[in-house]
Amino acid sequence: MNTSHEGRAARAIAREIHATCERSSRPIHLMEVCGTHTMAIAQSGLKALLPNNLKLVSGPGCPVCVTEKRYIDQALETGRKYDARIVTFGDLIRVPGSSGSLATFRSEGGRVKVVYSPLDMIRIAQAESARPTVFLGVGFETTAPTVAATLKTAVPTGVSNLYVLPAFKTIHPPLKILAAKEDLDGFLLPGHVSAIIGSDCYRYLAEEFHKPGVVAGFEPLDILVALRELVRLAVDGPPQILNRYKRVVREGGNPAAREIMYEVFEPTDAVWRGLGLIPGSGLKLRGPYAGFDSLTAMPVNVSPTEDDPRCLCAAILTGAKTPDRCGLFGKQCTPEEPVGPCMVSSEGTCAAHYKYGSA
Repeated sequence: MNTSHEGRAARAIAREIHATCERSSRPIHLMEVCGTHTMAIAQSGLKALLPNNLKLVSGPGCPVCVTEKRYIDQALETGRKYDARIVTFGDLIRVPGSSGSLATFRSEGGRVKVVYSPLDMIRIAQAESARPTVFLGVGFETTAPTVAATLKTAVPTGVSNLYVLPAFKTIHPPLKILAAKEDLDGFLLPGHVSAIIGSDCYRYLAEEFHKPGVVAGFEPLDILVALRELVRLAVDGPPQILNRYKRVVREGGNPAAREIMYEVFEPTDAVWRGLGLIPGSGLKLRGPYAGFDSLTAMPVNVSPTEDDPRCLCAAILTGAKTPDRCGLFGKQCTPEEPVGPCMVSSEGTCAAHYKYGSA
């Protein structure tokens, strides 16, 4: 905490959480869906303030972590086969595929460019007119609208060598699978994604699955306030969906962002690490934008792949395991030499535990 005032406020909220948890006859298991929450909780040491019978588990809210290894293989093969310039956010650089990572590909002379904004790919494509430019489209509803807006911007420029390798995913289908788990009592809902999709859209958690959910911000006090409400709902009921990040998240979200997202993309089936194939949980380019799909324009033949059986990343993404249960954690698997994406992503659970510890 940055100030003594914040520290006092945090301890007061923590006492309320303790008092509520004392009324529970069993452990309370809550899932933080968002990888940024996972990292913020670890960085601030919030778990040290919580009672022993309150268990926080991480969910599939890290888009890099849930992306299958085969996607990395497709990106690498596209770069090799077509001499393409691969454009990506930094989180993907060291994620291992079957034959190395984007980092190793770059060290071997491959063309890989890290960007901070999808709009950069237009400029790069224009400068690289002699070869294809392929943007690696990984993310949830937060990222997909920005990529959609970029492609709409690209159309009138006439750029003809710009493509996207899409692996976008939407949060509701996996959340419904997790909500059916009897050992989860509620959800700390993502702030960034909810800024786009809103808070009202989670009502099915309470109405169909009888699980509460609270949308939270990312400051320590934001998270503690949301946990106080979530614990109260889990212990005393009734299950509800609350928005405790109202300075950013509206009940209806951002309709303009969703409109442009679904103008450019449409639902498709997608494979999630840890959850398998989930119908309708991905996004593919639709109609007039389908020509931007790199796999259509530049097909690659990549064999099905399997993760290292020793890596527990898939189980960690569904809250079934914690990083300390993995025999590779901190030994064969480190941020410098990751075996799985949970160790290398800035939103990965293993990365958070490695950097800040489990407390």
